[in-house]
Amino acid sequence: MLQYTIRRILLIIPTLFFVALITFTLAKMAPGSPFDKNPDKPPSQATIDRWNRYYGLDKPVAEQFAMWLGNVARFDFGVSITRQRPVADIIGQGFPTTAQLGLQALFLSLAVALPLGIVSALRQNTIVDYASLFFATIGTTIPSFVIAIFFIYIFGVGLRLLPFVGWGTPQHMIMPTVILSLGSAAFLTRITRASMLEAVRQDYVRTARSKGLREQVVIVGHVLKNALIPVATVVGPAAAALITGSFIIETIFSVPGIGREYIRSIVALDYPVIMATTLLYAFFIVVANLTVDLVYGMLDPRIKVGK
Repeated sequence: MLQYTIRRILLIIPTLFFVALITFTLAKMAPGSPFDKNPDKPPSQATIDRWNRYYGLDKPVAEQFAMWLGNVARFDFGVSITRQRPVADIIGQGFPTTAQLGLQALFLSLAVALPLGIVSALRQNTIVDYASLFFATIGTTIPSFVIAIFFIYIFGVGLRLLPFVGWGTPQHMIMPTVILSLGSAAFLTRITRASMLEAVRQDYVRTARSKGLREQVVIVGHVLKNALIPVATVVGPAAAALITGSFIIETIFSVPGIGREYIRSIVALDYPVIMATTLLYAFFIVVANLTVDLVYGMLDPRIKVGK
């Protein structure tokens, strides 16, 4: 297990390298430049040339990428072209908000999905089961930004119960957290239900019941222990997705996280912010997948890490 863990950790480096290479190439292929985004007051060509020299954008693309890699190796992510601030400061200011939103959505997803999936499997073909399947279908098929529009119109504009712009108070956090959690909650509900149904039909469950064990002991002590193993494998990627995939919700609700800054940097072709944010997102996804693999091996003794 230790050798496997070390190999997986070392693989993070080439993974992040190729993510950075692809992102850098796509960003450079995008039309325009960071200096022509204001058509009302376009800068002169002399000014653009001076800015290109200052930020190193006049050098060949390969040399720019090599310089960027060298700076990243020293944990220097450069300066934002459009905001004239260190990228590390921008990410450091917005990441706590993004992490808070993502973790709140994750906890809410688990609080809804696990009980609903378990009860749905134990009450198969009842009204509870049909309701959970309807929730899982709606949550996984309707995009979050569509649900956000309906929530804003109903609870924000119509009933005026919740604010839908800004962040900081519990009232501001309710709608972004709920909407961000819906997709993951629906997906985890389906996984939990399917795992429970499969575990309930196993021979060891019939054996436990035939021995006269109480139904509560059978479900808690035998079924849940094995049914939640597949659920654990998707919690890690779900957590990474919630933390790194909140940029749409942050933009809609004006949440001051790095997701909203990411969208702004893409629109403005702010290369340093694009590269640093993408690399951060990739790092969280890789670490989440590694954590899930290790935890999965601990939960299920049948899984052995081969050479």
